[in-house]
Amino acid sequence: MKKERKGCGVPAPRRSWLKKAALVGSAAVTAPSLWAGSTAAGMRKVNTKQAIRLVVSTYSYWHFQTKKYPVEKVIENAARIGFDGVEILHRQMENETVPYMNKLKRMAFDHGLALPFLSIHQNFVEPDAAKRKEHIKHTLHCMDLAVQMGIPAIRMNTGSWPGKRPENYYKTGIKPPVPGYTDQDAIKWVIDSMETCLVAAERAGIALCLENHWGLSSNIDYLVEIYEALKGSPAMGLNLDTGNFVGDPYPQLERLMPYASIIQAKTYYGGGEVYDLDLDYDRIAKIMRDANFTGYVSLEMEGKEDPDTAVPKSYALLRKAFQ
Repeated sequence: MKKERKGCGVPAPRRSWLKKAALVGSAAVTAPSLWAGSTAAGMRKVNTKQAIRLVVSTYSYWHFQTKKYPVEKVIENAARIGFDGVEILHRQMENETVPYMNKLKRMAFDHGLALPFLSIHQNFVEPDAAKRKEHIKHTLHCMDLAVQMGIPAIRMNTGSWPGKRPENYYKTGIKPPVPGYTDQDAIKWVIDSMETCLVAAERAGIALCLENHWGLSSNIDYLVEIYEALKGSPAMGLNLDTGNFVGDPYPQLERLMPYASIIQAKTYYGGGEVYDLDLDYDRIAKIMRDANFTGYVSLEMEGKEDPDTAVPKSYALLRKAFQ
């Protein structure tokens, strides 16, 4: 039986990022660094009166159904509705060929839209070091895709413990550790894995935005601990999802908003696919203003209503709140 750890013992900022440069793959040398003279906090905290930029996630039109909703059609819809850009869900892409990615980039340009965010999936809460290495490799690969499409930021997950999700998972956020390990082990795995990815991200000019995406990150104390250990890298960011909270979301939003690089705003028209919340976006907008948030807000419409009606309603709701 593995002994319980008393803490991950990680100083903040963590350690020199260049020490791991030799460990990363092709993403590390895809593009020269864009971070010289910048810090993550400095990039987020620019005092400006520009309007919040609203984008829509391609996920809003798909929800992991059997048949993929074309990313090209989301770009067309976004331009017609009035969004400022599109967040691309990696799993929704038709393929990863250069012609396809160039097509998406050109379509967005022709429609006057930004492509600010690529949402990917990985799990670093994995006792098997070889499996964690595979998820690191996947992340580095996705950095290459982001560079090809001109996307400056990637959504990252901590992941969660292996095994079946408990029935009350979306109410408690708790998935117990596998026998012989603790959450503090998982925190160390996430920090170590992110560290390696951040070396490549700095070189590629990609921000890695860790999300409160259930699993280990449901506990925002853990999320802040991980962020604080990694904030020495200018490529470190945080993606704040308004719907992924256990309990009262507003105090948690207030706590995390100063860290936020980008926000995903959930709506649930027609009732949620998995769960739903009645979110007060006027209140959330005030929390954003108080924290001087100036980044993108990406709509994730996660309701059962037809997205052709629910997405425009969501746009109107968010635009009114954030105007």
